[in-house]
Amino acid sequence: MADVAPEGDISEKSVWRRDIAAPLRSFVATEAGSAGILVAAIVAALIWANVDEGGYERFWHTEFALRAGGWELAADLRAWVNSGLMTLFFLVVGLEARRELDLGDLRDRRRFLLPLAAGVAGMILPVAIYLAVNRGGPGTAGWGVAMSTDTALALGLLALVGRGVPEQARLFLLTVFVVDDLVALLVIAVAYSGHIAVMPLLLAVAVFGALLGLRALGVKGGAFYAPLCVLLWYCLLRSGVDPVVAGLAIGLTATAYTPARGALEAASGLFKLFREQPTSELARSASLGLTRTLSPNDRLQRMYHPWSSYLIVPLFGLANAGIPIGGAFLAGAFTSPVTLGVMAAYVLGKPVAVAGTSWLVTRLSGGRVRPGAGWAAVLGSGTIAGIGFTVSLLIASLAFTGDELAEAKLGVLAAAVLASLLTWMVYRVTARLPKHKRARALLGEADVLLDLIPPVDPALDHVRGAAGASVTVVEYGDFQCPYCGQAEPAVRELLSDADLRYVWRHLPLTDVHPQAQLAAEAAEAAAAQGAFWPMHDLLLDHQDELKPATLVRYAEQLGLDRERFHEDLMRHSHTARIAQDVDSADLSGVGGTPTFFINGRRHYGAYDRATLTEAVKVARARALIGTATDRRTSGRHAPGS
Repeated sequence: MADVAPEGDISEKSVWRRDIAAPLRSFVATEAGSAGILVAAIVAALIWANVDEGGYERFWHTEFALRAGGWELAADLRAWVNSGLMTLFFLVVGLEARRELDLGDLRDRRRFLLPLAAGVAGMILPVAIYLAVNRGGPGTAGWGVAMSTDTALALGLLALVGRGVPEQARLFLLTVFVVDDLVALLVIAVAYSGHIAVMPLLLAVAVFGALLGLRALGVKGGAFYAPLCVLLWYCLLRSGVDPVVAGLAIGLTATAYTPARGALEAASGLFKLFREQPTSELARSASLGLTRTLSPNDRLQRMYHPWSSYLIVPLFGLANAGIPIGGAFLAGAFTSPVTLGVMAAYVLGKPVAVAGTSWLVTRLSGGRVRPGAGWAAVLGSGTIAGIGFTVSLLIASLAFTGDELAEAKLGVLAAAVLASLLTWMVYRVTARLPKHKRARALLGEADVLLDLIPPVDPALDHVRGAAGASVTVVEYGDFQCPYCGQAEPAVRELLSDADLRYVWRHLPLTDVHPQAQLAAEAAEAAAAQGAFWPMHDLLLDHQDELKPATLVRYAEQLGLDRERFHEDLMRHSHTARIAQDVDSADLSGVGGTPTFFINGRRHYGAYDRATLTEAVKVARARALIGTATDRRTSGRHAPGS
């Protein structure tokens, strides 16, 4: 944002996307990048187990112990991965769930109804199919293997096999996965834990209460939380409840929010103090100030998400996916109720449950509650949800041993391959539809939550472009901000679109750009003489020349009344108008510049030409779908219809 933390990078490669992004965009980008590593780890485990089965098992059964005096905590390497490191994976799951609830579409709690129903049905139906296949057999104990989708692998493979999938589809998929993961962890805690020891469990509850108390008191700093988090994990371990539950619980407590403008100004003030007197103490204060502008959720995501995606989950795959695959084993496994039950549950149960529940809820609600994506995207979400890995193998290791464990693992792996192929087919067929039908099939007709407050008012806002345009781009900008200057070529290219209007709202960041406020007042003084946009363009073209005398020269260059312009600047006649825009930025959660809104929805991506153009295309497609829907609705309710 501004010079402190830019919200974008104008480069075509958009390096910025790796650092700051919307909740869903950041999550998907990391998972897609890690999918290849996870697949490689699975392949390596299969090769290792088939080349040296005894060596594979001996390695993962190697004991590793922590000892201090008479205290000891010992387990084999596989257990340390499954119950130790995987706690961090579920911490990331909890963080993502909380972030969607605080910042994503789920902040409108009504929108949680359909993913909740689809997520629950997407577990119940597969379990029912698995139990039907294994009715009365020894495999019934492993019913939990067939219920949970692997978030990381599914999102990663969706990026590979579903190219062109809109963000709405990924969001719908992710919200279903949130429910899936929450319920799966409850199942592990209740159905697949050993003997429950009451006192350690009560102590775990007390420790969790202490964590919530610290959060309520506004205590910051990992030094206060880390010991309690470790203690919570240890208490759950001793209670008999799988300790990975601790990660999910901790993640759900970490609130998410965008940095406030006041906090950013305070952080830049600390940096200025360090610039004037570069001491180690002020360096530490400035560093802490910058870090604390980010939400606890964002800080934890940045710390643990890469480790979870690129190391922990692949390591889990390496430790658990290895099964000896011989001709005799395959012949027996693919006739085994365990393998067939897992495959049928995932490949048939998941898509039927997700798509069927979405259709039923939409039907019963009369369309008031509907998926945030089109039906092709919903079906694709159901097919890709047939990829179970992390939780499935975790439960399989708790429920089975020997051949049944190997058969369950094979079923999970085979289902993942089939689910990927089905998803590819869904999006392949969708891509062949006519353009308008394809847009409706992918984007759907659900209303989009608006982030812009207040909405654009042509009587008050500075508007450029066609009044009846289907797409409106709003930029909160600062005339001295170099990133606004870098974004300007992309904005001007957008303005060549006849079906687009552009709005500028002021957000002078006076703590880092001392001339920004006066430049904004100059633009408003020009607006009073009917020349806002010519002055706007001049200011962005000459960001290093914004002194008062230069501003007056710009007014003369544009043929404005010099005396009136100069008097407006000296009297600060237009500060109230600029303050209106600043207030709207605060209401809309804008802390830095440039920040864009497209049809009222905040744009979290980079702002290079390609990214903004693609975002405008999606917004236009949604707008056209909405217009067609309104016509059909008005037609049905017209007199005599």
